[in-house]
Amino acid sequence: MKKRPNIIIFNPDEMRWDTMSHMQNPAAITPNLDAIIENDAVSFSHAFCQNPVCVPSRCSFMTGLYPHTRGHRTMSYLLHPGEDSILKELKEGGYYVWMNDRNDLTAGQIDGWTESHANEIFYNSRIARRGEPLNNYHLDSKYKYSHYEGELKLDSDGLQYNSDDEVVDACIERILNPKDDKPLCMFLGLFYPHVPYQVENPYFSAIDRNKLLKRIKPEDCKNKAPILDKIRSYCAMDGLSEDEWNEIRATYLGMCMKIDNQFGRLVNALKNAGIYDDTAIFFFSDHGDFAGDYSLVEKCQNSFEDCLTRVPFLIKPPKGYEIDPGVNDNLVELIDFYATAMDMAQVKPNHTHFGRSLVKNIACKNEKAREYVFCEGGREAGEVHCDEYHADPNPNSAYWPKKMAQSFDDLHDKGIMIRDYNFKYISRSKTKDELYDLSKDPHETVNVIDKEEYKDVIIKMQYELMKWLQRTADIVPFEYDARFTKTMIWSKLQGMVRPADEDKVKSFINTGASFGACINYILSLNKEKKNEN
Repeated sequence: MKKRPNIIIFNPDEMRWDTMSHMQNPAAITPNLDAIIENDAVSFSHAFCQNPVCVPSRCSFMTGLYPHTRGHRTMSYLLHPGEDSILKELKEGGYYVWMNDRNDLTAGQIDGWTESHANEIFYNSRIARRGEPLNNYHLDSKYKYSHYEGELKLDSDGLQYNSDDEVVDACIERILNPKDDKPLCMFLGLFYPHVPYQVENPYFSAIDRNKLLKRIKPEDCKNKAPILDKIRSYCAMDGLSEDEWNEIRATYLGMCMKIDNQFGRLVNALKNAGIYDDTAIFFFSDHGDFAGDYSLVEKCQNSFEDCLTRVPFLIKPPKGYEIDPGVNDNLVELIDFYATAMDMAQVKPNHTHFGRSLVKNIACKNEKAREYVFCEGGREAGEVHCDEYHADPNPNSAYWPKKMAQSFDDLHDKGIMIRDYNFKYISRSKTKDELYDLSKDPHETVNVIDKEEYKDVIIKMQYELMKWLQRTADIVPFEYDARFTKTMIWSKLQGMVRPADEDKVKSFINTGASFGACINYILSLNKEKKNEN
Protein backbone atom coordinates (compact mmCIF):
# COMPACT_ATOMS: atom_id res chain seq x y z
CA MET A 1 0.00 0.00 0.00
CA LYS A 2 1.42 3.36 -1.07
CA LYS A 3 1.69 6.27 1.31
CA ARG A 4 -1.45 8.37 1.04
CA PRO A 5 -0.56 11.67 -0.65
CA ASN A 6 -1.58 15.19 0.18
CA ILE A 7 -4.10 16.44 -2.36
CA ILE A 8 -4.19 20.02 -3.66
CA ILE A 9 -7.18 21.08 -5.77
CA PHE A 10 -6.41 24.41 -7.46
CA ASN A 11 -9.64 25.53 -9.12
CA PRO A 12 -9.76 28.88 -10.96
CA ASP A 13 -13.17 29.98 -12.23
CA GLU A 14 -13.93 30.51 -15.92
CA MET A 15 -10.48 29.71 -17.34
CA ARG A 16 -10.53 28.24 -20.84
CA TRP A 17 -8.04 25.66 -22.07
CA ASP A 18 -6.16 27.88 -24.52
CA THR A 19 -5.11 30.46 -21.92
CA MET A 20 -1.88 28.55 -21.26
CA SER A 21 1.28 29.03 -23.29
CA HIS A 22 1.88 25.29 -23.65
CA MET A 23 -1.46 25.03 -25.47
CA GLN A 24 0.12 26.98 -28.34
CA ASN A 25 -1.25 30.40 -27.47
CA PRO A 26 1.62 32.82 -28.23
CA ALA A 27 -0.02 35.61 -26.22
CA ALA A 28 -0.47 33.56 -23.03
CA ILE A 29 2.07 33.90 -20.21
CA THR A 30 1.90 30.92 -17.83
CA PRO A 31 5.51 30.04 -16.88
CA ASN A 32 4.60 28.04 -13.77
CA LEU A 33 2.01 25.86 -15.45
CA ASP A 34 4.36 25.39 -18.39
CA ALA A 35 7.26 24.45 -16.12
CA ILE A 36 5.47 21.85 -14.01
CA ILE A 37 4.53 19.73 -17.04
CA GLU A 38 8.15 19.48 -18.20
CA ASN A 39 8.93 16.72 -15.73
CA ASP A 40 6.31 16.45 -12.99
CA ALA A 41 2.81 16.75 -14.45
CA VAL A 42 0.49 15.99 -17.35
CA SER A 43 -1.68 18.63 -19.02
CA PHE A 44 -4.71 17.22 -20.82
CA SER A 45 -5.37 19.20 -24.00
CA HIS A 46 -8.87 17.75 -24.52
CA ALA A 47 -10.44 18.01 -21.08
CA PHE A 48 -14.12 18.98 -20.89
CA CYS A 49 -16.44 20.18 -18.15
CA GLN A 50 -19.89 18.66 -17.74
CA ASN A 51 -21.79 21.96 -17.59
CA PRO A 52 -20.71 25.42 -18.80
CA VAL A 53 -21.56 27.23 -15.54
CA CYS A 54 -20.08 26.90 -12.08
CA VAL A 55 -22.62 25.29 -9.70
CA PRO A 56 -23.66 22.33 -11.91
CA SER A 57 -20.04 21.82 -12.94
CA ARG A 58 -18.82 21.73 -9.32
CA CYS A 59 -21.62 19.40 -8.23
CA SER A 60 -20.47 17.13 -11.04
CA PHE A 61 -16.68 17.04 -10.66
CA MET A 62 -16.89 16.85 -6.87
CA THR A 63 -19.10 13.73 -7.01
CA GLY A 64 -18.16 11.99 -10.26
CA LEU A 65 -21.79 12.27 -11.40
CA TYR A 66 -23.22 13.94 -14.48
CA PRO A 67 -25.55 16.92 -13.86
CA HIS A 68 -28.64 15.08 -15.11
CA THR A 69 -28.10 12.03 -12.90
CA ARG A 70 -29.51 13.75 -9.81
CA GLY A 71 -30.88 16.93 -11.36
CA HIS A 72 -28.01 19.31 -10.55
CA ARG A 73 -28.49 21.44 -13.65
CA THR A 74 -29.11 24.92 -12.24
CA MET A 75 -27.41 27.57 -10.15
CA SER A 76 -29.93 27.07 -7.35
CA TYR A 77 -29.83 23.31 -6.73
CA LEU A 78 -26.71 22.30 -4.81
CA LEU A 79 -25.69 19.13 -2.97
CA HIS A 80 -27.96 18.06 -0.10
CA PRO A 81 -27.37 15.59 2.77
CA GLY A 82 -26.92 12.15 1.31
CA GLU A 83 -24.96 13.55 -1.65
CA ASP A 84 -21.40 13.53 -0.35
CA SER A 85 -18.64 15.32 -2.21
CA ILE A 86 -15.04 14.14 -2.49
CA LEU A 87 -14.17 16.61 0.28
CA LYS A 88 -16.52 14.97 2.76
CA GLU A 89 -15.45 11.48 1.70
CA LEU A 90 -11.76 12.30 2.13
CA LYS A 91 -12.44 13.91 5.49
CA GLU A 92 -14.23 10.77 6.67
CA GLY A 93 -11.40 8.74 5.15
CA GLY A 94 -8.80 10.32 7.41
CA TYR A 95 -7.76 13.48 5.57
CA TYR A 96 -7.50 16.96 7.08
CA VAL A 97 -9.67 18.90 4.65
CA TRP A 98 -9.14 22.64 4.22
CA MET A 99 -11.26 24.73 1.89
CA ASN A 100 -12.03 28.38 1.33
CA ASP A 101 -15.49 29.86 1.45
CA ARG A 102 -16.11 29.86 -2.31
CA ASN A 103 -18.96 27.38 -1.98
CA ASP A 104 -21.15 26.89 -5.09
CA LEU A 105 -21.33 23.24 -4.03
CA THR A 106 -23.39 22.51 -0.89
CA ALA A 107 -26.85 23.82 0.00
CA GLY A 108 -26.09 26.77 2.25
CA GLN A 109 -29.48 26.93 3.95
CA ILE A 110 -28.92 23.62 5.76
CA ASP A 111 -27.18 24.35 9.06
CA GLY A 112 -23.89 22.51 9.46
CA TRP A 113 -24.03 20.80 6.06
CA THR A 114 -21.29 22.79 4.35
CA GLU A 115 -19.15 22.60 7.49
CA SER A 116 -19.42 18.80 7.49
CA HIS A 117 -17.33 18.69 4.31
CA ALA A 118 -14.17 20.13 5.85
CA ASN A 119 -12.11 20.25 9.03
CA GLU A 120 -11.37 23.91 8.38
CA ILE A 121 -13.01 26.57 6.21
CA PHE A 122 -11.12 29.77 5.49
CA TYR A 123 -13.35 32.84 5.30
CA ASN A 124 -12.13 35.86 3.40
CA SER A 125 -11.82 39.07 5.38
CA ARG A 126 -12.55 42.54 4.11
CA ILE A 127 -9.64 43.26 1.79
CA ALA A 128 -8.19 46.71 2.53
CA ARG A 129 -5.90 46.93 -0.49
CA ARG A 130 -8.35 46.23 -3.30
CA GLY A 131 -7.66 48.62 -6.15
CA GLU A 132 -10.27 50.35 -8.26
CA PRO A 133 -10.33 50.47 -12.07
CA LEU A 134 -8.41 53.31 -13.65
CA ASN A 135 -11.32 53.89 -16.03
CA ASN A 136 -15.04 53.36 -15.62
CA TYR A 137 -15.59 51.68 -18.97
CA HIS A 138 -19.02 50.41 -18.00
CA LEU A 139 -20.28 53.99 -18.12
CA ASP A 140 -19.61 54.02 -21.88
CA SER A 141 -22.64 52.57 -23.68
CA LYS A 142 -20.61 50.31 -25.96
CA TYR A 143 -18.90 48.73 -22.93
CA LYS A 144 -22.01 48.66 -20.75
CA TYR A 145 -22.54 44.90 -20.88
CA SER A 146 -18.97 43.88 -21.69
CA HIS A 147 -17.90 43.18 -18.07
CA TYR A 148 -14.75 45.11 -19.00
CA GLU A 149 -12.96 47.23 -16.39
CA GLY A 150 -9.38 47.03 -17.66
CA GLU A 151 -6.39 48.06 -15.59
CA LEU A 152 -6.71 48.19 -11.80
CA LYS A 153 -5.04 50.83 -9.67
CA LEU A 154 -2.32 49.86 -7.22
CA ASP A 155 -2.34 50.99 -3.61
CA SER A 156 0.28 53.18 -1.96
CA ASP A 157 2.51 50.13 -1.50
CA GLY A 158 2.30 49.27 -5.19
CA LEU A 159 0.03 46.26 -4.56
CA GLN A 160 -3.37 44.99 -5.65
CA TYR A 161 -4.28 42.32 -3.10
CA ASN A 162 -7.53 40.56 -3.96
CA SER A 163 -9.52 37.76 -2.36
CA ASP A 164 -7.67 35.09 -4.36
CA ASP A 165 -4.34 36.37 -3.04
CA GLU A 166 -5.71 36.04 0.48
CA VAL A 167 -6.92 32.47 -0.14
CA VAL A 168 -3.57 31.40 -1.57
CA ASP A 169 -1.69 32.97 1.35
CA ALA A 170 -4.00 31.25 3.86
CA CYS A 171 -3.46 27.92 2.11
CA ILE A 172 0.31 28.41 2.20
CA GLU A 173 0.11 29.24 5.91
CA ARG A 174 -1.65 25.95 6.60
CA ILE A 175 0.87 24.03 4.45
CA LEU A 176 3.76 25.50 6.40
CA ASN A 177 1.97 25.09 9.74
CA PRO A 178 -0.22 21.97 9.65
CA LYS A 179 -2.64 21.36 12.52
CA ASP A 180 -2.02 17.62 12.78
CA ASP A 181 -0.24 14.77 11.06
CA LYS A 182 -3.13 13.72 8.80
CA PRO A 183 -2.60 13.96 5.04
CA LEU A 184 -3.87 17.27 3.69
CA CYS A 185 -6.66 17.83 1.19
CA MET A 186 -6.86 21.51 0.24
CA PHE A 187 -9.50 22.97 -2.08
CA LEU A 188 -8.83 26.46 -3.43
CA GLY A 189 -11.94 27.70 -5.21
CA LEU A 190 -10.64 30.92 -6.72
CA PHE A 191 -12.53 33.75 -8.42
CA TYR A 192 -10.18 34.77 -11.24
CA PRO A 193 -10.35 34.88 -14.24
CA HIS A 194 -14.12 35.26 -13.77
CA VAL A 195 -15.57 38.56 -14.97
CA PRO A 196 -15.29 41.49 -14.60
CA TYR A 197 -12.25 41.57 -16.85
CA GLN A 198 -9.82 43.52 -14.70
CA VAL A 199 -6.26 43.11 -13.50
CA GLU A 200 -3.38 45.22 -12.27
CA ASN A 201 0.10 45.65 -13.65
CA PRO A 202 2.39 43.94 -14.39
CA TYR A 203 -0.24 41.51 -15.66
CA PHE A 204 -2.34 44.07 -17.55
CA SER A 205 0.53 45.32 -19.70
CA ALA A 206 2.39 42.02 -20.03
CA ILE A 207 0.14 40.53 -22.70
CA ASP A 208 1.27 41.36 -26.23
CA ARG A 209 -1.88 42.41 -28.08
CA ASN A 210 -0.20 41.62 -31.40
CA LYS A 211 0.17 37.94 -30.45
CA LEU A 212 -3.48 37.28 -29.64
CA LEU A 213 -5.10 34.36 -31.44
CA LYS A 214 -7.52 35.22 -34.20
CA ARG A 215 -10.92 36.09 -32.78
CA ILE A 216 -13.94 34.03 -33.88
CA LYS A 217 -16.51 36.45 -35.29
CA PRO A 218 -20.29 35.97 -35.59
CA GLU A 219 -20.33 37.12 -39.19
CA ASP A 220 -18.32 34.00 -40.03
CA CYS A 221 -20.92 31.75 -38.37
CA LYS A 222 -24.02 30.08 -39.72
CA ASN A 223 -26.99 28.35 -38.02
CA LYS A 224 -25.63 28.45 -34.50
CA ALA A 225 -27.79 28.35 -31.35
CA PRO A 226 -30.33 31.21 -31.49
CA ILE A 227 -29.76 32.15 -27.85
CA LEU A 228 -26.35 33.52 -28.87
CA ASP A 229 -28.00 35.97 -31.27
CA LYS A 230 -30.46 36.98 -28.55
CA ILE A 231 -27.68 37.68 -26.03
CA ARG A 232 -25.76 39.69 -28.63
CA SER A 233 -28.86 41.75 -29.42
CA TYR A 234 -29.31 42.70 -25.77
CA CYS A 235 -25.58 43.35 -25.23
CA ALA A 236 -25.45 45.83 -28.13
CA MET A 237 -21.65 45.80 -28.33
CA ASP A 238 -21.48 46.22 -32.12
CA GLY A 239 -19.69 49.51 -31.57
CA LEU A 240 -16.55 47.84 -30.23
CA SER A 241 -13.60 47.95 -32.59
CA GLU A 242 -11.24 45.03 -33.04
CA ASP A 243 -8.65 46.84 -30.93
CA GLU A 244 -11.20 47.25 -28.15
CA TRP A 245 -12.15 43.57 -28.32
CA ASN A 246 -8.44 42.80 -28.08
CA GLU A 247 -8.16 44.83 -24.89
CA ILE A 248 -10.86 42.65 -23.33
CA ARG A 249 -9.10 39.49 -24.49
CA ALA A 250 -5.68 40.65 -23.34
CA THR A 251 -7.02 41.64 -19.90
CA TYR A 252 -8.55 38.17 -19.57
CA LEU A 253 -5.18 36.59 -20.37
CA GLY A 254 -3.59 38.93 -17.82
CA MET A 255 -5.97 37.55 -15.19
CA CYS A 256 -4.90 34.02 -16.17
CA MET A 257 -1.28 35.11 -15.86
CA LYS A 258 -2.01 36.20 -12.28
CA ILE A 259 -3.58 32.79 -11.56
CA ASP A 260 -0.40 31.19 -12.88
CA ASN A 261 1.68 33.34 -10.51
CA GLN A 262 -0.47 32.29 -7.55
CA PHE A 263 -0.14 28.66 -8.57
CA GLY A 264 3.65 29.06 -8.67
CA ARG A 265 3.67 30.50 -5.15
CA LEU A 266 1.69 27.52 -3.89
CA VAL A 267 4.04 25.02 -5.58
CA ASN A 268 7.04 26.77 -4.01
CA ALA A 269 5.37 26.54 -0.60
CA LEU A 270 4.93 22.78 -1.01
CA LYS A 271 8.63 22.50 -1.86
CA ASN A 272 9.67 24.69 1.08
CA ALA A 273 7.57 22.54 3.40
CA GLY A 274 9.25 19.42 2.05
CA ILE A 275 5.99 17.81 0.91
CA TYR A 276 5.98 18.52 -2.84
CA ASP A 277 6.96 14.94 -3.71
CA ASP A 278 4.27 13.57 -1.42
CA THR A 279 1.52 15.71 -2.95
CA ALA A 280 -0.92 15.17 -5.80
CA ILE A 281 -1.84 18.46 -7.46
CA PHE A 282 -4.96 18.91 -9.58
CA PHE A 283 -5.31 22.17 -11.52
CA PHE A 284 -8.53 22.66 -13.49
CA SER A 285 -11.28 25.18 -14.14
CA ASP A 286 -15.02 24.62 -13.82
CA HIS A 287 -15.71 26.02 -17.32
CA GLY A 288 -14.41 28.52 -19.85
CA ASP A 289 -15.26 32.00 -21.15
CA PHE A 290 -16.19 33.48 -24.53
CA ALA A 291 -13.68 36.29 -23.91
CA GLY A 292 -14.68 38.02 -27.14
CA ASP A 293 -15.13 35.00 -29.37
CA TYR A 294 -18.43 35.10 -31.29
CA SER A 295 -18.56 38.75 -30.07
CA LEU A 296 -19.70 37.51 -26.68
CA VAL A 297 -18.38 37.73 -23.14
CA GLU A 298 -18.49 35.51 -20.08
CA LYS A 299 -20.55 32.34 -20.73
CA CYS A 300 -23.89 30.86 -21.75
CA GLN A 301 -25.50 28.00 -19.85
CA ASN A 302 -26.84 26.11 -22.87
CA SER A 303 -24.13 26.71 -25.45
CA PHE A 304 -21.24 24.31 -25.85
CA GLU A 305 -18.43 25.90 -27.83
CA ASP A 306 -14.94 24.69 -26.90
CA CYS A 307 -14.12 28.08 -25.41
CA LEU A 308 -16.79 27.32 -22.76
CA THR A 309 -16.51 23.56 -22.32
CA ARG A 310 -12.82 22.79 -22.92
CA VAL A 311 -10.79 23.56 -19.82
CA PRO A 312 -7.29 23.31 -18.37
CA PHE A 313 -6.73 20.04 -16.52
CA LEU A 314 -3.26 19.34 -15.11
CA ILE A 315 -2.35 16.48 -12.79
CA LYS A 316 0.90 16.15 -10.88
CA PRO A 317 0.94 12.73 -9.25
CA PRO A 318 2.82 12.05 -6.01
CA LYS A 319 6.18 10.36 -6.03
CA GLY A 320 5.98 6.66 -6.80
CA TYR A 321 3.53 6.96 -9.71
CA GLU A 322 4.71 6.48 -13.25
CA ILE A 323 4.40 9.60 -15.37
CA ASP A 324 4.72 10.51 -19.01
CA PRO A 325 4.94 14.30 -18.54
CA GLY A 326 3.86 17.02 -20.93
CA VAL A 327 0.74 17.57 -23.01
CA ASN A 328 -1.61 14.58 -23.24
CA ASP A 329 -4.19 14.60 -26.06
CA ASN A 330 -6.59 12.11 -24.48
CA LEU A 331 -10.28 12.96 -24.31
CA VAL A 332 -11.09 13.29 -20.60
CA GLU A 333 -13.83 14.78 -18.44
CA LEU A 334 -13.73 16.70 -15.17
CA ILE A 335 -15.55 13.86 -13.44
CA ASP A 336 -12.32 11.93 -13.99
CA PHE A 337 -10.76 14.20 -11.37
CA TYR A 338 -13.02 12.58 -8.77
CA ALA A 339 -12.06 9.06 -9.77
CA THR A 340 -8.33 9.84 -10.00
CA ALA A 341 -8.09 11.70 -6.68
CA MET A 342 -10.04 8.99 -4.84
CA ASP A 343 -7.79 6.37 -6.43
CA MET A 344 -4.62 8.15 -5.32
CA ALA A 345 -6.06 8.81 -1.84
CA GLN A 346 -6.93 5.11 -1.52
CA VAL A 347 -10.41 6.00 -0.30
CA LYS A 348 -13.30 3.91 -1.59
CA PRO A 349 -16.18 6.02 -2.99
CA ASN A 350 -19.42 5.74 -1.03
CA HIS A 351 -21.60 6.02 -4.13
CA THR A 352 -21.73 4.94 -7.75
CA HIS A 353 -19.95 7.40 -10.03
CA PHE A 354 -19.00 7.73 -13.70
CA GLY A 355 -15.47 9.09 -13.46
CA ARG A 356 -12.47 7.10 -14.70
CA SER A 357 -9.14 7.07 -12.91
CA LEU A 358 -6.47 8.60 -15.13
CA VAL A 359 -3.53 6.95 -13.34
CA LYS A 360 -2.75 4.77 -16.37
CA ASN A 361 -3.14 7.71 -18.75
CA ILE A 362 -0.73 9.79 -16.69
CA ALA A 363 1.79 6.97 -17.01
CA CYS A 364 1.37 6.58 -20.77
CA LYS A 365 0.06 9.08 -23.33
CA ASN A 366 -0.95 6.21 -25.62
CA GLU A 367 -3.30 4.69 -23.03
CA LYS A 368 -6.79 5.60 -24.28
CA ALA A 369 -9.11 7.28 -21.79
CA ARG A 370 -12.48 7.96 -23.45
CA GLU A 371 -14.16 7.61 -26.84
CA TYR A 372 -16.49 10.57 -26.26
CA VAL A 373 -16.96 13.44 -23.83
CA PHE A 374 -20.26 15.02 -22.79
CA CYS A 375 -21.57 18.34 -21.52
CA GLU A 376 -25.13 19.43 -20.79
CA GLY A 377 -27.06 22.59 -20.00
CA GLY A 378 -30.32 24.48 -20.40
CA ARG A 379 -33.67 23.93 -18.73
CA GLU A 380 -37.28 22.96 -19.24
CA ALA A 381 -40.06 25.56 -19.40
CA GLY A 382 -40.97 26.62 -15.87
CA GLU A 383 -37.59 25.70 -14.41
CA VAL A 384 -35.37 28.48 -13.15
CA HIS A 385 -31.66 28.37 -13.87
CA CYS A 386 -30.58 31.74 -12.55
CA ASP A 387 -33.58 33.92 -11.79
CA GLU A 388 -34.78 34.16 -15.41
CA TYR A 389 -38.37 34.80 -14.42
CA HIS A 390 -37.36 37.80 -12.39
CA ALA A 391 -35.18 39.35 -15.07
CA ASP A 392 -33.05 42.05 -13.52
CA PRO A 393 -35.19 45.22 -13.58
CA ASN A 394 -32.01 47.28 -13.58
CA PRO A 395 -30.69 47.43 -17.16
CA ASN A 396 -27.44 48.83 -15.79
CA SER A 397 -26.51 45.38 -14.50
CA ALA A 398 -23.89 43.70 -16.71
CA TYR A 399 -25.90 40.46 -16.42
CA TRP A 400 -29.13 42.00 -17.69
CA PRO A 401 -28.69 40.84 -21.34
CA LYS A 402 -28.11 37.23 -20.38
CA LYS A 403 -31.00 37.12 -17.92
CA MET A 404 -33.31 38.62 -20.51
CA ALA A 405 -32.20 36.12 -23.18
CA GLN A 406 -32.58 33.20 -20.78
CA SER A 407 -36.16 34.22 -19.99
CA PHE A 408 -37.17 32.82 -23.41
CA ASP A 409 -38.07 29.19 -22.72
CA ASP A 410 -37.53 28.05 -26.30
CA LEU A 411 -34.11 29.66 -26.58
CA HIS A 412 -32.90 28.47 -23.17
CA ASP A 413 -33.79 24.87 -24.03
CA LYS A 414 -32.01 21.79 -22.74
CA GLY A 415 -29.05 20.64 -24.75
CA ILE A 416 -26.52 17.82 -24.54
CA MET A 417 -23.16 17.81 -26.29
CA ILE A 418 -21.33 14.68 -27.38
CA ARG A 419 -17.86 15.21 -28.83
CA ASP A 420 -14.95 13.21 -30.12
CA TYR A 421 -11.86 14.47 -31.95
CA ASN A 422 -13.64 14.96 -35.28
CA PHE A 423 -17.24 15.91 -34.57
CA LYS A 424 -19.36 17.72 -32.02
CA TYR A 425 -23.08 16.95 -31.98
CA ILE A 426 -25.55 18.88 -29.81
CA SER A 427 -29.03 17.52 -29.23
CA ARG A 428 -31.56 20.21 -28.28
CA SER A 429 -35.06 19.84 -26.87
CA LYS A 430 -36.65 22.71 -28.86
CA THR A 431 -34.28 24.57 -31.15
CA LYS A 432 -32.30 23.08 -34.03
CA ASP A 433 -29.70 20.43 -33.28
CA GLU A 434 -26.10 21.24 -34.13
CA LEU A 435 -23.24 19.33 -35.75
CA TYR A 436 -19.73 20.67 -36.30
CA ASP A 437 -17.07 19.02 -38.41
CA LEU A 438 -14.11 19.85 -36.18
CA SER A 439 -11.54 18.58 -38.66
CA LYS A 440 -12.66 21.22 -41.17
CA ASP A 441 -14.17 23.78 -38.81
CA PRO A 442 -12.31 23.76 -35.45
CA HIS A 443 -13.89 27.07 -34.41
CA GLU A 444 -17.43 25.68 -34.74
CA THR A 445 -18.65 28.38 -37.08
CA VAL A 446 -20.96 26.44 -39.42
CA ASN A 447 -23.68 24.09 -38.21
CA VAL A 448 -23.86 21.27 -40.79
CA ILE A 449 -26.76 19.40 -39.19
CA ASP A 450 -28.83 19.67 -42.40
CA LYS A 451 -26.14 18.47 -44.81
CA GLU A 452 -26.90 15.08 -46.32
CA GLU A 453 -23.26 13.94 -46.34
CA TYR A 454 -23.24 13.94 -42.52
CA LYS A 455 -26.32 11.75 -42.10
CA ASP A 456 -24.37 8.68 -40.97
CA VAL A 457 -22.31 10.74 -38.51
CA ILE A 458 -25.48 12.19 -36.98
CA ILE A 459 -27.06 8.74 -36.57
CA LYS A 460 -23.90 7.41 -34.94
CA MET A 461 -23.65 10.35 -32.51
CA GLN A 462 -27.34 10.12 -31.63
CA TYR A 463 -26.97 6.41 -30.92
CA GLU A 464 -23.95 6.95 -28.67
CA LEU A 465 -25.75 9.77 -26.87
CA MET A 466 -28.77 7.57 -26.22
CA LYS A 467 -26.56 4.77 -24.85
CA TRP A 468 -24.75 7.26 -22.59
CA LEU A 469 -28.04 8.58 -21.21
CA GLN A 470 -29.17 5.01 -20.58
CA ARG A 471 -25.99 4.19 -18.65
CA THR A 472 -25.98 7.37 -16.57
CA ALA A 473 -29.67 8.12 -16.09
CA ASP A 474 -29.68 7.24 -12.39
CA ILE A 475 -27.75 5.51 -9.65
CA VAL A 476 -28.77 2.96 -7.02
CA PRO A 477 -27.49 3.80 -3.51
CA PHE A 478 -25.06 1.36 -1.96
CA GLU A 479 -27.29 0.94 1.12
CA TYR A 480 -29.92 -1.81 0.97
CA ASP A 481 -33.45 -1.02 2.12
CA ALA A 482 -35.55 -3.46 4.16
CA ARG A 483 -38.76 -4.63 2.53
CA PHE A 484 -40.54 -5.10 5.85
CA THR A 485 -40.89 -3.01 8.99
CA LYS A 486 -40.04 -4.61 12.34
CA THR A 487 -43.75 -4.97 13.09
CA MET A 488 -44.29 -6.71 9.74
CA ILE A 489 -41.46 -9.18 10.45
CA TRP A 490 -42.90 -10.07 13.84
CA SER A 491 -46.40 -10.52 12.44
CA LYS A 492 -45.11 -12.91 9.77
CA LEU A 493 -42.83 -14.94 12.07
CA GLN A 494 -44.60 -15.00 15.42
CA GLY A 495 -46.28 -18.32 14.60
CA MET A 496 -42.80 -19.95 14.54
CA VAL A 497 -41.81 -18.60 17.98
CA ARG A 498 -42.30 -20.46 21.22
CA PRO A 499 -43.87 -18.23 23.93
CA ALA A 500 -40.73 -18.53 26.08
CA ASP A 501 -38.59 -17.10 23.24
CA GLU A 502 -40.82 -14.13 22.30
CA ASP A 503 -38.75 -11.50 24.12
CA LYS A 504 -35.49 -12.84 22.65
CA VAL A 505 -36.87 -12.79 19.10
CA LYS A 506 -38.38 -9.31 19.46
CA SER A 507 -35.04 -8.01 20.74
CA PHE A 508 -33.28 -9.63 17.79
CA ILE A 509 -35.76 -8.07 15.33
CA ASN A 510 -35.16 -4.66 16.93
CA THR A 511 -31.46 -4.87 16.10
CA GLY A 512 -32.46 -4.30 12.47
CA ALA A 513 -31.78 -7.86 11.39
CA SER A 514 -33.14 -8.90 7.99
CA PHE A 515 -36.17 -11.12 7.52
CA GLY A 516 -33.96 -14.10 6.60
CA ALA A 517 -31.66 -13.57 9.58
CA CYS A 518 -34.66 -13.54 11.91
CA ILE A 519 -35.88 -16.86 10.48
CA ASN A 520 -32.47 -18.41 11.05
CA TYR A 521 -32.38 -17.05 14.59
CA ILE A 522 -35.78 -18.59 15.40
CA LEU A 523 -34.73 -21.93 13.90
CA SER A 524 -31.56 -21.90 16.02
CA LEU A 525 -33.57 -21.28 19.18
CA ASN A 526 -35.96 -24.10 18.30
CA LYS A 527 -33.01 -26.41 17.61
CA GLU A 528 -31.44 -25.60 20.99
CA LYS A 529 -34.72 -26.46 22.70
CA LYS A 530 -35.02 -29.71 20.75
CA ASN A 531 -31.47 -30.71 21.75
CA GLU A 532 -32.26 -29.97 25.40
CA ASN A 533 -35.19 -32.39 25.25
